[in-house]
Formats: sequence, structure tokens, C-alpha cells
Amino acid sequence: MKLNEIKDKDGATKARIRVGRGIGSGKGKQSGRGGKGQTARSGVHIKGFEGGQMPLHRRLPKRGFTPPSPLDLNEVNLGRIQTAIDAGRLDANQPIDLAALMQAGLVTRARDGVKILGNGELTVKADFEVYGASKSALEAIEKLGGSVKTLAPAAATPATE
Repeated sequence: MKLNEIKDKDGATKARIRVGRGIGSGKGKQSGRGGKGQTARSGVHIKGFEGGQMPLHRRLPKRGFTPPSPLDLNEVNLGRIQTAIDAGRLDANQPIDLAALMQAGLVTRARDGVKILGNGELTVKADFEVYGASKSALEAIEKLGGSVKTLAPAAATPATE
């Protein structure tokens, strides 16, 4: 075998369509662009245009709300924390915070903090210092005698007059 004898397997490559090479090629004359007009030219900007009718993307109502600065939290389940404690990567006697979870490999990037979720089962008493925790996670942790210190700011209450 020589370098000039190497070729792709059959069907690995597909020849590009050569447009504008005569009517007999099937892609000649107007080269698959239809008739004349704006869409036959390059740089067409009528993606949502419906001939003057109100386009679909303007007929449908706007829905939802995107907060201007949403929090990007790491979510860790109790089951994963328990497996890390069992494997010896997390020490249940020390407070479990973002740094400890990163060192244990449960969290890869710091982001805006950690939220503990209640999926899985925790069997060891542990103290947490995290951004937040779900109700089910709080119940499971406090049932074993552990505690959760939330670092999230308290929700602002509207002033009463």
C-alpha cells in the first residue's frame, strides 16, 4: 500500500452538487433557486415574511419572563453526597460547603453557589453551608440531626404602609 493508493471507504464521502452546469444536469439554468425575484438573489431577508399578512411570530403572544440576572446554581442531590461520604471523598464531621464539594468532585465550577436537592438518601449526620436547599433535603438533613446554613439573602418583603 502506498500513500497515493489510500482512499475513503465507499459511501464515506458524498460529492457536492455542482449547480449551474447545464440543463441536463438537473441543477442547471436557475440552479434550484426557482424563478426570478428576490429569493433567486443572494442576501435574502424575508425569512418570516408572509406576503404582507401578519407573520406567525408576530401573531402569537409573548409568554414568560426571563430575569435580567438569573442565578446559575450547582444542584447536588443527597444521594450523591452520601456516595461521596461512603467513598471517603467527603468528611461528614466537617461542614460541607462549596469548596468541599468541589474537592470531592461533586461540583466542577463554582458558579453562584450550591443548592442541595432531596433525591436519594442521606444516612449520616452532616452540617451544610450552601446557597440553599429544597424542603425535602432540609427535612432529611434535620431528621438525622444535621443543620443547613443558607448563604442566600433573605427574600425581600414589601414595605407596609
